[in-house]
Amino acid sequence: MTETAGPDKVATADQIGLSAREAAAPPPPDAAQAIPPHDAAQAAPRDAASWARKVDRLEVGHRAGVRGTNVAGRRLTGPVQGFGKMWQKTYRMDAGSQVTPEEAIATWREHFPEFWPKGNRFAGALTGINPGDVALLDLSIGGGVKLSTGVFVLYADAESFTLMTPQGHMFAGWITFSAEREGDTTTVQAQVLMRANDPLYEIAMTLGGHRKEDKFWAATLTALGRRLGLPDPRVETRSTCVDSKRQWRHSRNVWHNSMVRSVLQMISAPVVGLSRLVRGMNSRTNG
Repeated sequence: MTETAGPDKVATADQIGLSAREAAAPPPPDAAQAIPPHDAAQAAPRDAASWARKVDRLEVGHRAGVRGTNVAGRRLTGPVQGFGKMWQKTYRMDAGSQVTPEEAIATWREHFPEFWPKGNRFAGALTGINPGDVALLDLSIGGGVKLSTGVFVLYADAESFTLMTPQGHMFAGWITFSAEREGDTTTVQAQVLMRANDPLYEIAMTLGGHRKEDKFWAATLTALGRRLGLPDPRVETRSTCVDSKRQWRHSRNVWHNSMVRSVLQMISAPVVGLSRLVRGMNSRTNG
């Protein structure tokens, strides 16, 4: 595994698309508010059916195994709405010659939660990953605390899919998972374009969050590689700071911070449970 810090600034946000392969595919009009604009000459999306429809605020039903808090009613956030430095992180793996890009992505989409590191929970739709789906996440942040958040499936086709983050998530941005043929071999990768969502997350990312994020996605690709039949999956990690400036106008994003809210929810859970028990006992007594 290698890591490249890169220069403070190597490109503008508008020069970075969802992935190198998708840079030629601009978003449909409905997604325009969330995605940085591309060249005006790119008039139509490659496959409009693969894009999620416009959503103002996220709606989600109950999912077994996760708390499902800090998601319903939240807006989507891209790097433009984030606070911290902008980073592009790429995690790549050689999947060999026996696996096609379509097979790799089909396996990834169908079994996505199974590849996550132990202690983290991804609860998506039963049908897999499809445009417009909202998945609920419980992420281990240490000390027995689970950060409750979610992601939105912005795009999905046979060779890639993209997840976008809501308000309160650790970072504002999107993650694109893709596979392509390079010569005689298939390469799979996860690419993240992100800014920490608020000042608290920026501090957390600086003090080890970036390292933890890298380990998370490296472990995920390694698990995918084993499922694809690779005897010794190896993941290359590249991190580049795209914009070293912090966007202080978005410091108020801390109001939606899911980490803070998750901790408060965990602390208050016994009190809330006791209150409900007392109300139930009083109701039976008075009845």
